[in-house]
Amino acid sequence: MKNVLFMHGGGPTAVLNASLAGSLKTLRESGFKGQALFARFGTGGLLRKDVGVIPDLDDGKLRVLSRTPGSAIGSGRDHLEAEDYLALADNLCDLDVGYVVIGGGNGTMDTAKKLSQACLGKGIRVVGVPKTMDNDLSVTDHSPGFLSAAKYISSSVSEVIMDVRGLPIHMVVVEAFGRNAGWITASAALSGVYGYGAPDMLLLPEVPFNEDAFLTRVGELQKEKGCGVIVASEGLKYADGTPIVEPVFKVGRSVYFGDVSSHLSLLITRKLGIKSRSEKPGILGRSSIAWQSGTDRSEAFECGRVSMLAALDGKTGVMSIIRRVSDRPYRSEIVVSDIVDEILCERCMPEGMIDRDRFNVTDEFFSYAAPMMEKDDIGYLSFV
Repeated sequence: MKNVLFMHGGGPTAVLNASLAGSLKTLRESGFKGQALFARFGTGGLLRKDVGVIPDLDDGKLRVLSRTPGSAIGSGRDHLEAEDYLALADNLCDLDVGYVVIGGGNGTMDTAKKLSQACLGKGIRVVGVPKTMDNDLSVTDHSPGFLSAAKYISSSVSEVIMDVRGLPIHMVVVEAFGRNAGWITASAALSGVYGYGAPDMLLLPEVPFNEDAFLTRVGELQKEKGCGVIVASEGLKYADGTPIVEPVFKVGRSVYFGDVSSHLSLLITRKLGIKSRSEKPGILGRSSIAWQSGTDRSEAFECGRVSMLAALDGKTGVMSIIRRVSDRPYRSEIVVSDIVDEILCERCMPEGMIDRDRFNVTDEFFSYAAPMMEKDDIGYLSFV
């Protein structure tokens, strides 16, 4: 009996391990007799043959795994050359692997496709499981990881709004993940789902940053209410494509941006003389189990299950995707799709969802995102 090997690529999410749990449960229920292996920290681990064995997990431990942040098998951001894929295929043969399940985003799904091609003729099936909190995978309605990240940013911004309204003396800039796609930043506008009110300004990476227009609007907010909450993407750029803050580090597609929120906050204070502060949740918003979305977790689990079934059924070069069935009530189904050649093309927010003049999003975004969000039984009261 051949073995199955699991790998993760890119940044973890709140539900990446839920997808792994879905695959492992499916593997167990199929009567699979081989070993469940994992490449420690992704493709780099497989290149080094740094491979471990995943023990048999009962349903209780699989539930714990589904609620565990990060990546239980380790993830990586390895740049691969053409010859590396051949080396990976050879190593898989040495490990007697017949099935490879890779969880990740755009770059990782591209890796899965190329690895499946390198494994042709070797009897190895390679499938992908979608994962990205950035929600920039174009082939799926949304990506596992996004709903939890959206829940985190919307709930956290809601609490910031209440804080600022209680002491309306400053502007607060909250920085959100999103290199080129503004889905997470836009999701801050969903704060009304959990609390009271919405941010005053959204700065999306799809909209070139204009310093004069930004400062003008901040000045208006100061006169109108004496305070404001601004949510800004880490990937803000000027019209010529230059980041408003020089990236700290860049390797391949991976970019480590500077502190955009701090830059904007200092800009407000220095240019307008207004008290301001910055907040940067960073990876706190990427893997928070406290704000893990139940819908996100169940869809991630199902993506892992469907991808595992596809591999066992002999499919290769495919991935699971989420297809929306209805909005109210929200329902989805998980189906199998080929990993397309254009998988590296990031899905940015469409123009119809962006209100450029008001530094906001349109009803089209709410129609897309709101049905997927869960309304918790909480609310806030304010008398000011």
